[in-house]
Amino acid sequence: MYNNKKYGDKKFAVLIDADNNSKDYIKTVFDEMTDEGIITYKRIYGDWTSPNLKSMKEILLEYSISPIQQYSYTKGKNSTDSAMIIDAMDILYTGDVDGFCLVSSDSDFTKLASRLRESGKDVIGMGKQQTPKAFVAACNKFKFVDLINETDSNEAKPKKVGKTAAKKEKEQDSKTPLDEIKKAITKIIDEKSDDDGWVLVSLVGLMLQNKYSDFDTRNYGHKKMTNLLKALDFEVKAFQEGEGDAKSGQVFYIRNKK
Repeated sequence: MYNNKKYGDKKFAVLIDADNNSKDYIKTVFDEMTDEGIITYKRIYGDWTSPNLKSMKEILLEYSISPIQQYSYTKGKNSTDSAMIIDAMDILYTGDVDGFCLVSSDSDFTKLASRLRESGKDVIGMGKQQTPKAFVAACNKFKFVDLINETDSNEAKPKKVGKTAAKKEKEQDSKTPLDEIKKAITKIIDEKSDDDGWVLVSLVGLMLQNKYSDFDTRNYGHKKMTNLLKALDFEVKAFQEGEGDAKSGQVFYIRNKK
């Protein structure tokens, strides 16, 4: 569970494994994290003498990310892991942060994520769909940066019709199956709804996030929770909060279709 500090006021350390990331995902990482809270540490780890990371350097300046040099002493070994883990533990004990964002698709950070959570810190993971499920599950929340980019890109251009069987199978393996999500929502409605069968959409979203660390509506092609719920054939309705002069914004509720 997340700590009690007001949402948006939490301070995060963003630590990026350059060996397992592309510059194409850096913008996505910081766009997502500015929605989560205040970024107090921005560090990226890799061997900056390597030509493989040359394309990264320009975007580091754009986002004011501090590059941490880690030489590759042994061929075939990812030497950035240990540097990033040591830094994370140093920040844990000496830095004033409420949480960490670990940006990698490497399973080697699974134990680190678990250790940070044991210390009461929020842990947000970000990586590609091939990220091992153990690392995904070790985080409070995990976001697939390639799926987020794909969803944003698809909304900006005409949608392609149909998917290959291979692509469908890859997507199925990368995230919690949609039929499992639907069953979980039905269970939440059964347990938490009022006498008329309604339950707050925000509560449904929170409970799904607590149950599935990889839950994100964009993983299923929808930017908004209400759109996903309608696509799953639930009834969604907006209610006006308050009465008279005390009226405020709308809140959304969901129930099983009658």
